[in-house]
Amino acid sequence: MTQTQNLLLFRKWDLSEIEIHDPGLKTAISLKKMIMPLTYGRSALKRFNKAEVNVVERLVNKLMHFGKKYAKNTGRMGGKKIGAIKTVKTTLQIINLKTGKNPVEVLVRAIEFSAPNEDTTRIVYGGTVYHVSVDVSPLRRVDLALRFIADCVKEATFSNPKAIEEHLAEHLIMAAANDPNAPSIRKKNELERIAQASR
Repeated sequence: MTQTQNLLLFRKWDLSEIEIHDPGLKTAISLKKMIMPLTYGRSALKRFNKAEVNVVERLVNKLMHFGKKYAKNTGRMGGKKIGAIKTVKTTLQIINLKTGKNPVEVLVRAIEFSAPNEDTTRIVYGGTVYHVSVDVSPLRRVDLALRFIADCVKEATFSNPKAIEEHLAEHLIMAAANDPNAPSIRKKNELERIAQASR
């Protein structure tokens, strides 16, 4: 049998050299080698299996929810995965042109900096509701980071002539530099601030 060649994402970006700096997220961010980030939902019904899905595909899946705030699977982008993949592909090319770095590495850095460490949960005790600060699991940290990135880009591009690809590229570059003005990092800081107040 012939050896499998090194699979490059979109036949351009090498995922083998990317390191995850945050030790808590090493198990939750998957950089599985593939040409097209498309698994046809094989992991959908298996518990915790989304940790095995390539992080680029998870970003694509988050971008597909482009409907009303509380009906996220409806609307303009609902189910249009190939369209979302094209958006992410163009975004990666823009990031590469602007920074000269591997764009998937920029995405991983943006997720690391946008992932909250603390959150609040509701505890009902004797009829009264308390908000208690809790640590966030690695899988949920990645989920929240991707949701923050996708939601902020949706809000920024809605009724805006600027292309979603450009917005997403700028946002990821800012978040990867840990810029406090990046919307996803602002959301993360606010979540952590509320959690610290309810310790």
